[in-house]
Amino acid sequence: MKQTDNNPPPRQADAVLTPSDADLRKLATLVSAHAPSDGRFELHVPGVSAVRFSQTSPHLVHAVVGPVLCVVAQGAKSVMLGQEVYEYDASRMLIFSVDLPVTGQVTRASRSEPFLCLRMELDPHRIAELALKVYPDGLSQIQEGRGVYVTEADPGIVNAAARLIELAADPADAELLAPLVVDEILIRLLRSRAGVRVAQIGLANSSMHRIAKAISWLRANYTQPLKVEELAGLAHMSPSSFHQYFKSFTSMSPLHYQKVLRLQEARRLMLSATLDAAAASRQVGYQSASQFSRDYGRFFGNAPARDVARLRKQGVAAAAGVSR
Repeated sequence: MKQTDNNPPPRQADAVLTPSDADLRKLATLVSAHAPSDGRFELHVPGVSAVRFSQTSPHLVHAVVGPVLCVVAQGAKSVMLGQEVYEYDASRMLIFSVDLPVTGQVTRASRSEPFLCLRMELDPHRIAELALKVYPDGLSQIQEGRGVYVTEADPGIVNAAARLIELAADPADAELLAPLVVDEILIRLLRSRAGVRVAQIGLANSSMHRIAKAISWLRANYTQPLKVEELAGLAHMSPSSFHQYFKSFTSMSPLHYQKVLRLQEARRLMLSATLDAAAASRQVGYQSASQFSRDYGRFFGNAPARDVARLRKQGVAAAAGVSR
């Protein structure tokens, strides 16, 4: 099911504006200069990186991503969460609010016009501080949705993203001035159509923040047997409410989420640590090698050995395209 923007209306009554071609070309030029080849390149600003891909993805790429803002300057990409597909390009920004195991695919790119994107991690603590200023009277109630969503590209954010990359070129500017531009982007994001949802990333009493806390624990302890009651207690929810909110944000149950984490880590171990399937399955917490092979085949579409051989033939870098 393809997802479109279903967020509440902007706080302002202003008509929604779109980035100009000139602003997008400027952003594309800057991203391209800092991402000289395919891949993701960290800038001199913590949590900010430039991304380039010069061809469409021949295969789906699995990874855990979030919380992050993706601003596309050129090309297009899609992210799949369960059966739902989120498409974004220069007219639409993508926002992850919690850590999510997703599948990604570049859908429009070429050597002459590569996919170019600015990627900025979202700091919950800073969002909480700025949300108090943007929403001094508190947040309105919204219907809970997924932890990933798409909203219209904001001209102010595109312009600020270009200035942020320019500042990243000078270490002194990056240290002193870049944090101000990061704050500007966060404030513009909080004032946008997606603002109320973004604000919930930093609110300690929001259901999103509490589920994110449980997800953080689960990511750190995914090899251990899962006890939903303990995770619910960590989120200060009843087991039934926890299960409902967890599935609302991630599109999967806690047990399925843990399984995806285990399978993705096992795949990484087989690729980078050259472990065989049996050893990798034990290391990620599986008790049965046959069960691991069945789960792996259903999730990745191929048996472990055959899948890893294919990825090695393509090059390991291709298998890590949307890592966090």
